[in-house]
Amino acid sequence: MVFSRRGALALGAMAAIGARQAGAQAPVIRIGVLTDMSGPYRDISGPGCVVAARQAVQDFGAAGGLRVEILQADHQNKADIGLNIVRQWFDREAVDAVADVNNSAIALALNGLAREKNKVQLNSGGASVDITGPQCGPNTVHWTTDSWANARSTGGALAKAGAKRWYCITADYAFGHSVQREVTRVVRDFGGEVVGASVYPFPATTDFSSFLVSAAATRPDVIALCNAGTDMINCVKQGQEFGLAGRNIRVAAMIGFIVDVHTLGLHSAQGLTLTESSYWDLNDRTRALTRRLQPGLPNRHWPNSVQFQCYSAVLHYLKAVAAIGAARAKASGLEAVQAMQAMPTDDDAFGPGRVREDGRKLHPTYLFQAKAPGESRGGWDYMKLIATTPAEEAFRPVAEGGCPYART
Repeated sequence: MVFSRRGALALGAMAAIGARQAGAQAPVIRIGVLTDMSGPYRDISGPGCVVAARQAVQDFGAAGGLRVEILQADHQNKADIGLNIVRQWFDREAVDAVADVNNSAIALALNGLAREKNKVQLNSGGASVDITGPQCGPNTVHWTTDSWANARSTGGALAKAGAKRWYCITADYAFGHSVQREVTRVVRDFGGEVVGASVYPFPATTDFSSFLVSAAATRPDVIALCNAGTDMINCVKQGQEFGLAGRNIRVAAMIGFIVDVHTLGLHSAQGLTLTESSYWDLNDRTRALTRRLQPGLPNRHWPNSVQFQCYSAVLHYLKAVAAIGAARAKASGLEAVQAMQAMPTDDDAFGPGRVREDGRKLHPTYLFQAKAPGESRGGWDYMKLIATTPAEEAFRPVAEGGCPYART
């Protein structure tokens, strides 16, 4: 099999959660978590998203009368590998929905494949705003806090504070270009300019020194990191080695997560601003969900917003499947997505919300700043909340997105 040869597929534990009626069993709903198990986004999503999907199945419980299986695969950040895995899932493994998809190039391609096969993409990892824009698909829902929202929250806050000259270091694929485009838009809206950019090969780059030198030579106020995961972490570390802070050059993570702060350590990360859609210590519900997730997470990490997003998307999908019936959901991914849009969302990761007509999941976004070491109470107490953008303002208006399937 293609999966065993690549080492990409490992079946998750069967989550059999009862029958619709005594003596009768509903069809099995299969959800594949397509993620980065070995590359730069492993700690952001990876095995943690598999844990989150399984927890969603467990929390959904037997009330819906569904039998659910979770599968997992490593897309290796290569679109051809990711699409081949999903084609086999759809054609041979009777998979009904694909979750996470934490690579925007794969996610955008999967929009078309999910529509062609009438399956569901539960995108909780890819951050390109184009997923709900001109390249949207009627069979896709987008939980990720996307590049438009992150640029508005993080970039907007710095621009408002007076940062006028910006330089972008950008991963050369759909996600990185989307982030750079949105950062440029926000900076210009506040009267600033992007004075230059370095675009680097992804995922084949670990040494960012030449890009940082080029950036510093333009004397920017901010170097915007249009990347994520280990790439972003390496940029921050190498920027410190070059003494950017001493030159009054701020390094801003346009896409960042609490696990990145953990990896950097507060001594290195203090003052770093980033936007997340949720946080483990945000309220009683997020703390309760963290307690359920943490025992299964690699190295007992605390969950970040991508893993919360995977949990939330899978849970709401199961609620929609239960509402229309497993047989109908398996027959038509489009009907399942329409049911998700018709039902309000509510879970311990995000609280109440909704899925918009272009597939965009609406929730607030939160601007955080990494604490100084002396401010932390210990554990993963790394972040302090700086600002909140309400759900209806956090994401690009549907009328501006150009999604041909949105009813505007």
